[in-house]
Amino acid sequence: MRLMLTLLITALLVSSGMSQRIKFATLAPEGSTYWKVMKDLDTDVREATDGKVKFKIYAGGVQGDEKDVVRKLRFNQIHSAGFTGVGLGEIMPEIRVLELPMLFRNYEEVDHVTSLLYDDFSKKFEEKGFVILGWADVGFANVYSQEPITSISDLRGTKMWMWEGDPVAEATFKALNVSAIPLALPDVLTSLQTNLIEAVYIPALPCVTLQWHTRVKTMMDVPLANVSGAVLISKKMFDKLSPEHQAVLKEKGRQHMANLVEQGRKDNAASLELMKQNNIQIVKVPEENLAEFYEVAKQAHKDLTGKLYPAELLGKIESALEEFRAGKAAK
Repeated sequence: MRLMLTLLITALLVSSGMSQRIKFATLAPEGSTYWKVMKDLDTDVREATDGKVKFKIYAGGVQGDEKDVVRKLRFNQIHSAGFTGVGLGEIMPEIRVLELPMLFRNYEEVDHVTSLLYDDFSKKFEEKGFVILGWADVGFANVYSQEPITSISDLRGTKMWMWEGDPVAEATFKALNVSAIPLALPDVLTSLQTNLIEAVYIPALPCVTLQWHTRVKTMMDVPLANVSGAVLISKKMFDKLSPEHQAVLKEKGRQHMANLVEQGRKDNAASLELMKQNNIQIVKVPEENLAEFYEVAKQAHKDLTGKLYPAELLGKIESALEEFRAGKAAK
């Protein structure tokens, strides 16, 4: 009886055209590209729904870190959020397959695989109580360090940072036999300044934004991994919207997140140029050393199979990449 009453009230609210304000949380600060794109999405959605659907944006991590935000989403304290792979993995662990070390070699491969998996992951998120509004990848994470790193032995010889509590990072550095130092994100800059750590892995834009680039001298030219991301909305809030407004939110969300990914890649490229101007040296990894990196990266893939994702999913991605690379090579 109570369930029927709840459904009836929800239906009445939807049919009445009642305005819905979506509380959205992000770690991105006000004024950032991420924040600007979300403001544009809000404007677009308001116009398309005659003001009946709108966002209230909480930027700069005021709602807490990604684990805090996931908890608040589940308790309906907020309704939507932007996540990196770490936060997404709290909801659906298998999505971390997209951040395996050295899985992707360029953005074309990332776009190809994420496009293939979008519908599958969308269904899985809904099973967990969330609706995906679009990918919001952060970009490729390179290794930045005090001294040049051109081999695995170089990496093992430096004091490497690891994002605390990240199972993918743990498996990666275990496979590399690197004794990485786990730290929360806010502690990294101070640890670089005090030489507790000497090397980090991160995309170029956040490296500059967080000022980590002021404490390193070199960058390894081969990315360690792609940092994935997405914008989600709780299904509880999504189901309060009319079917027409749901369609608008999905369409506009995917459109603006695609714009965000494109702009983010431009920002990463610009940040890399800025670092070059500040005398950060780009270090090339020799081919003979690169082969060893790929070999141990595969060990990390193996170690996480059955823990974060099924073997079938990794196999599907590997097959898709093989076909894509073969097609590119044949042209």
